[in-house]
Amino acid sequence: MLQYIIRRLLLAIPTFFGATFVVFFIVQFAPGGPYDQQLNALRKGQGAEGGGSAIGSETMSIPPSQLEALQRYYQVQEPIWKRYCMWLGLVPRPTNDYLVQVGTPQNVGGGFRVDVVRDQASGGYLVYKAGDRSAPLADWYVDPSQKANSVWVYQREISGIFTLDFGISFQYRKPVTELIRERIPVSMQFGLISFVITYVVCFYLGTQKALRHGSNFDVISSSIVFIAFSIPGWALGGVLLVVLGGGSDLALFPTGGFQSDDYESLTLIEMIADRVWYFVLPTIAYTLGGFASITLLMKNSLLDTLGQDFIRTAYAKGLREDRVIWMHAMRNSVIPLVASIGGIIGIFLAGNYLVEYAFNIDGIGRLSFEAIRSRDSNVFFAFAVISIIITLVGSIISDLMLALVDPRIRFS
Repeated sequence: MLQYIIRRLLLAIPTFFGATFVVFFIVQFAPGGPYDQQLNALRKGQGAEGGGSAIGSETMSIPPSQLEALQRYYQVQEPIWKRYCMWLGLVPRPTNDYLVQVGTPQNVGGGFRVDVVRDQASGGYLVYKAGDRSAPLADWYVDPSQKANSVWVYQREISGIFTLDFGISFQYRKPVTELIRERIPVSMQFGLISFVITYVVCFYLGTQKALRHGSNFDVISSSIVFIAFSIPGWALGGVLLVVLGGGSDLALFPTGGFQSDDYESLTLIEMIADRVWYFVLPTIAYTLGGFASITLLMKNSLLDTLGQDFIRTAYAKGLREDRVIWMHAMRNSVIPLVASIGGIIGIFLAGNYLVEYAFNIDGIGRLSFEAIRSRDSNVFFAFAVISIIITLVGSIISDLMLALVDPRIRFS
């Protein structure tokens, strides 16, 4: 088993690189990307300063120094593979990037001043600490600039996905890692609760439908789960809010959020009760639409197993019906459910963005939805990476669980 896990992990490495490269490539070259947005914002800003109209501002020129700074910030002059490696954190990226005049000391942040001097011997540039030309600074680098008698000075650092540095959110002006750390526990709580409820209910319901196939219970329950499947979670959430969340006379549940304002001052029992009270309606909206597929998968799998020869042989030997069903048929029937666990985990843990948006829940799903709307590429990249990792880990978990319930599978 250990060798199999190692092989799967090694296989996940190129899969991760391939999936993330596709996402990175599309976002970089799609119209209206982060560079285009900042470019348009600068154009509009220049137009506003000149008193132009909103339409005319789109054609306003940008000062060369600002355009050059923007190009360096997004590294648009670099090839796509190098930008991708910088984003991952495999290649150093420029940091503390400043445009300075040659021979003029200038502040480069934190009260630190540098002085760039042209080296007559090599024709290049050396960076010194202002007032001290005894030895050049080894950790500062120089790039030429389009501006006369000016250069770009910068440092380098390894930062990216592998260092858990997703950059700064353009919308929230906060580190993306901090935003995710604040919101992902909420989505994980909803996801895990929904996952457990879905599998427990669907396992029981699918089993009963298979054992009572063709009965009124089977027909009525099928109608209910298919109706639930046809209703989007966010639409059901809106209806629940109107009917039970204060939109009508029945104000049984809160209208949104996931905890009370005074949550931190409550006792442990009161905290649990408060969280349950807030979780009821969103959990229903999360789970109800997923009942149909898993329930019918369980039902059809059990019906197929009950028609196998070894089940008829068990009945012929005189075994009790409950023993035949639960000891012989059930182990083979749950194989399709176990195989789908990995995908279901990814769906639930990544968050249902529309449900979170409907209930005003600050989860990872809503964060990603707002990032797509506002073209906040750093947040979107982080969500894509999290989704890819969860999917890869989920597939490995599915294989391991499948081997536990199916004795025919051997890792050798």
